[in-house]
Amino acid sequence: MRTSVHLTAALLTVLSLGHTLWSGLDGRVVAVSFGLLVALGELTRWSGPESREAAPLASAAALSYALLGEDAGRATHHGALQVVAVVVAATLVGCVPHVARGQGPTADHLARRVLTAGFAAICFQPLYNQGVFEAWGGPAYVLLLVALLVLTALCDAVLAAALAHSRTGWPFGPLLRDELRAMLGIGTAVCATGVVMALAVAVVGLWALPVFSLPLLLTQLAFRRYAAVRATYRQTIASLARATEIAGYTPAGHARRVAVLSCAVGRELGLSEAELTVLEYAALMHDIGQLSLVDPVPAGATAVLPLEEQRRIALLGGAVVRQTGVAAAVAVVVELQADPYREQPVSARIVRAVNAYEEKVRDAGAGGPLRALEELRLGTGRDYHPEVVESLARVLARNGGVVRERIG
Repeated sequence: MRTSVHLTAALLTVLSLGHTLWSGLDGRVVAVSFGLLVALGELTRWSGPESREAAPLASAAALSYALLGEDAGRATHHGALQVVAVVVAATLVGCVPHVARGQGPTADHLARRVLTAGFAAICFQPLYNQGVFEAWGGPAYVLLLVALLVLTALCDAVLAAALAHSRTGWPFGPLLRDELRAMLGIGTAVCATGVVMALAVAVVGLWALPVFSLPLLLTQLAFRRYAAVRATYRQTIASLARATEIAGYTPAGHARRVAVLSCAVGRELGLSEAELTVLEYAALMHDIGQLSLVDPVPAGATAVLPLEEQRRIALLGGAVVRQTGVAAAVAVVVELQADPYREQPVSARIVRAVNAYEEKVRDAGAGGPLRALEELRLGTGRDYHPEVVESLARVLARNGGVVRERIG
């Protein structure tokens, strides 16, 4: 799938550039203006873990150019292929500084930009040039633009989910669901800015571009600050989770390994982004209750303790989590770690199984992963949910036993 998407984008790019070089630019001032705005959007792009849209201004400018029919009352005649050519050229120019710093865009990013802009332009430009949209006029024309933008956004969401599925192996359905949810945030701002800029340029000309692009730039700046706060918050939780390692209650890196593997299993089971965040925080802090112990348990393996002692530690851990100001759902996951899995939410089931796997692998020696999974399967009567254990097995098999940090 990923290769097919890249090949399609590459073919469309070659065709568009070739056609534009052969026939020349139609409406050079308009093309250069929108190209500069796309390039500016790429220059200011950001691909932090909280962002699904790396360059919202560039996306809005590309959509606006694809949906442009007039410039200050004068009809434009650029076709769909020129739209793609301008967008590709401007995107590559805007990416030069990022590439120089070793932070260039992935092929997935470029393919999505090309295919999304191409889809919108191919749907709009031929019909507009034939006078189909002009016959509707007035509010109907605006509604048609909005409908086309919705279709374009859906196309982009499907592309993003398909590429992520091909790249990571995570289930397509939950990935698409998360992309569609993200459309309600920055995606809505991108679509609204794109259609407003196209309509404004049609009336007042190119002066509308800086006026209507400024709100999106400010929104992007505000989102960066919000994401920075979220990143600092996550780092604080991770540092607090290391307290058990520093005090000698758990092995070094144990909480981080459990969190990474838990998030991978959560992805496999189709958890949403919000649920994955709760899962990650709970996995990082699942052992925090061990600080109440006078004498550390060897290697932090509380499974050897009596059940009542395990529950006491879990409840104390939940109480500590509540004092940190983390969402109550995180504390609930920590508090229920020692309960039967039938009484646990899915996040608690995942943390419990992954934590047990991490402990068993550490102690099993050669052939540890297979032996640990077999022990987990034998414990599915009470301790570990069968579906979680099998999801864990699939994640380990797909990644060869090595699981990376989750994305966004």
